[in-house]
Amino acid sequence: MSNDSRDRGLAVLAIGGNSLIRDAQHQRVSSQFEVARETCAHVERLLEAGWRVVLTHGNGPQVGFILRRVELSLHELHPVPLDSIGADTQGALGYMIQQSLANEFQRRGVDREAVTVVTQVRVDADDPAFASPTKPIGSFMDEETAKKHAENEGWQVREDAGRGWRRVVASPFPREIIERDAIRQLVDSGFTVIAAGGGGIPVVRQENGDLRGVAAVIDKDDASALLAQQLGADLFIISTAVDAVYLDFRKPTQRPLARLTLSEAKRLLAEGQFPAGSMGPKMRAIVAFLEGGGREAIVTSPEHLLDAVEHGQGTHVVPDAT
Repeated sequence: MSNDSRDRGLAVLAIGGNSLIRDAQHQRVSSQFEVARETCAHVERLLEAGWRVVLTHGNGPQVGFILRRVELSLHELHPVPLDSIGADTQGALGYMIQQSLANEFQRRGVDREAVTVVTQVRVDADDPAFASPTKPIGSFMDEETAKKHAENEGWQVREDAGRGWRRVVASPFPREIIERDAIRQLVDSGFTVIAAGGGGIPVVRQENGDLRGVAAVIDKDDASALLAQQLGADLFIISTAVDAVYLDFRKPTQRPLARLTLSEAKRLLAEGQFPAGSMGPKMRAIVAFLEGGGREAIVTSPEHLLDAVEHGQGTHVVPDAT
C-alpha cells in the first residue's frame, strides 16, 4: 500500500446505522449493502483527496433485528448477551463497509486496503446511567412476558408510553477506546480503518484489571468523538441524513448554519435548538471533541462529504477565536 504524499491529515468519519437503511421497504442486508456501496464511493473521494480516514458507524436498527430474532427463538435457543450482539453487528457492518471500500479501490485501481477492528470501549462501572437505565431496546411485550424476562434473564423492563413493555438498558458515557493504539498503528501503516461500530462494545475494568462486557448501549457519536480525540484527529465529520445543521429545523423559519463557533454551538444546545432525538447527540459529541482539543468538526450528508471538507458546504464547527 502507498502512503499518500498529499497527506491532508486524519479524519474520523461517523456514519449512522439508520443511514444504511433507506426506509422500511429496504431493510434487507442486500439493500444495506447497496447503500454502503454508495457511501463508500463518497469516502473514496476523501481518500483520493489525501485524507486518511477512520470510519465509525451506528448499529441501532441492526441490533434491534437481532434482538427480535433472539426473542422469537427463546423457546428453542439460549439468549444472546447484548455485548455479544454489539460485537456481531460490528463484524457484520464492518464487513459490509470493508468490502464496499475494497471494491471501490479495485474499480479505481488504487493501492489501498480497508480493515475492521472489533472495538471495546471502557465505561465506568459506577456511571449513573446504570442506576437508572433509560435506553429502550428490542420488541414491545405485554406486562406478563416482560416480567418473566426480568425474572429469568435479569432484564430491566419498563412500560413505554402506553404502547407496551420494553427492555431498557443503560447508556453510559465512553471513557477509553481499548484498541486505540492498534487503530493508530493501522492508520499510520496506510489502512483505512472501520472501528468503534455502534459506539463500541461497552466493557468495564474489574478490580483485577480484567475487562468484562456489560449490557449497555454507548452513543455512537460520543464514542466517535472520543476516538477522534484519542487519535488526535484533524477533523471530525458526522455524516447524516441532512446536508447541514438547521436552525428552527422543520419550521417555516428553518435555515442552514454554515459555520458555528464552540460557544455558539453550546448556546444553541442549551436553547433546545438541537433535539435529543436527532441533532442533539451529534452536536454534544462535537462540543466534546472541540473541548478536548479538536480543531474542526463538520456535519453533512454522504454525497456532500468532499464538498463539505474542500469547499465549505455543510455545517462547520470550530473552536472560539483566541
